[in-house]
This record gives sequence, C-alpha cells and structure tokens, in this order.
Amino acid sequence: MREILSELERWRTRGDRIAMARVVATRRSAPRPVGSKLIVSERGELAGSVSGGCVESEVVEAAREVLAGGQPRLLTYGISDDLALSVGLPCGGEIDVWVSEPEPELLQELATVARDERRAVTLIDLDAGTERLVQDGEEEVADELIRSGHSKVVELGGTRFFADVFGPPPRLLVYGAVDTADALCAAAHAVGWHAIVADARGRFATEDRLPNADEILVAWPEETLAEVQPDHATAIVVLTHDDKFDVPMLVGALESDAFYIGALGSRRNQERRRERLLEAGVDGASLERISGPAGLDIGAHTPAETAISMLAEIMAVRAGREGGRLKESSGRIHAEVG
Repeated sequence: MREILSELERWRTRGDRIAMARVVATRRSAPRPVGSKLIVSERGELAGSVSGGCVESEVVEAAREVLAGGQPRLLTYGISDDLALSVGLPCGGEIDVWVSEPEPELLQELATVARDERRAVTLIDLDAGTERLVQDGEEEVADELIRSGHSKVVELGGTRFFADVFGPPPRLLVYGAVDTADALCAAAHAVGWHAIVADARGRFATEDRLPNADEILVAWPEETLAEVQPDHATAIVVLTHDDKFDVPMLVGALESDAFYIGALGSRRNQERRRERLLEAGVDGASLERISGPAGLDIGAHTPAETAISMLAEIMAVRAGREGGRLKESSGRIHAEVG
C-alpha cells in the first residue's frame, strides 16, 4: 500500500474516481505476492502493479470498465508454461485479481491507515462486492486476521472474503550495540523492516557506530522493553554476552508477544545463560522459545555474514518455515506473510 500512497492521495485530493485491483490469491509461481495493488484513475493514470505483461494490461482494462459503471469482479489468470513469460506469469503461475471501485470514504480511511502505519484489515465480500475496513481492536475475528500478518481469502459465516491486512513493517529489536548490531540493522533495512538498537552503555549506542539503526535507545533492558513494547510483529536479538544485560532482557522478552527471541553466543555460553534464566524463575518450556545460538547454519564468520544468518532464521520463523535448502523442500517457494 505504501508504494501507491502518494498517487492515491494526490488523485483523491483532486476528486478523481479510482479503481483498485488487488491480488487475492496465487498458485505456483507469481511475480507479485497476495495483497499487491494496482490503482487506476479516471484519467487513465496507473500506480502499483499486480503482475506484468499482458495480465496487467487486461487488469487495467477491467478497472476502466468498472469506472465506466461495470460491476466489481474477480479475475483469474492461468497461463501455460510456454506463454508464461509473455504475460508476466513466470513458471506458468496463476493469480486471482479482485477489481473494484472502493467508496471515496474507504479510500480515505485506507490512506490514513497506510500513512499512520496502523493495523487494520479490509474485508471484501467476493460474492456481494461490498468492502469495509476494520481497525485493530474493533472486532475479534478481524483482530485474528490482523495478527496473522498476511492477506488471504477466508470464509466467514459461509461467505468468502478477501482479508486485506495492513500494518507497520515488522520490527527488529537488537539489545547490545556491538558491530553485529549495525550489520543486523542494514540487513533488516534491505527487507523493509524497522530496526531498533538499545544498550545501557551510552558510549556504544551512538549514531556513528549504528548508522543503519532507525532508533537508538540508551537504556537498561527493563527500560527498553517498556519503551518498545514488543508485539507479535517484533523480533528480539540479544548480543550483549553479559548476564546483567542478557538475563533481564531475555526474561522480559519471554513475557512479551515477540514472535522470535534469539541470543548470540557459543553453545557453552548458551548453557550457562540457560542456568541463569532458570535461577531467575524462567521455566524450561519457555526457554525453548529462545534461539541460541541465533541464526541458520550457513558457516557465517564476519558480522555481516552473522547478521544474514540471524535474519534468515528470523524470517523463516515468521513464515513458519524450517529454513533448509529450497532444493530439498516440497512446499511453495514464496511464503505468504505480511
């Protein structure tokens, strides 16, 4: 949504009617994930993308027909392998695209949600064609969809809906302003995440040492957790190698909804830290949430390589994947996460 926000608001400001196409499902390989959007103004301007090649041209024509008074519609494109590249669906992919003209009030709400990075979901009735926006905390079912983190087709009360989920980018909270911390921030930026680094030692937690951090906090673990308030879209990595930081940070992280908790250190150091956490009252089952040593086994050595290893594991956990080699996997290559 963010990639089309400026055009959406500019067209709305001048009073244009706007059609929106959304990818609601993909099968096999597809160039754009579920939730991708293309908007078309009544003046024929375009922003965003749902595929490419001939498919995109056909979607634009469908959008123009909707703006001319046509009904919202669900389009399905399934392409044979020999035609795949020419229409923008590599490997013979298949996509479903919903095309409609959202009400101006809904477009305004969507723009506000995207601009303010709020959590919300648009529920689109794929049979009746109605659309409504539900913000976080307004409905239990909607909250569950928002928490899932990705857009998808769902059945609610016997009706098919496309749940288009909106929210801020995932957050990476790194405790310990060491060299690997900035490498982790740089890797997180590459995938569009928000990176926060905290350390109680002010001489380490500086902009000069951490140029890739979005936020830098000079704070003890308890203060950091109170400030950041990790939620289900937050990953936490502890890099300090010092019990006075590690133990309270990990204890607090385990009490949060963070989807990933990792800690740097050798296996010997992990075992010693585990004993300290048990002494601090953490139960053995909760300790299983901690990934330590953090990262995937890719032979990482430098801070940059270690950061890639860690972020790869974080992404795998978020997508519910094991993080093994794709050539040995039988599942879909691309996971549907937000």
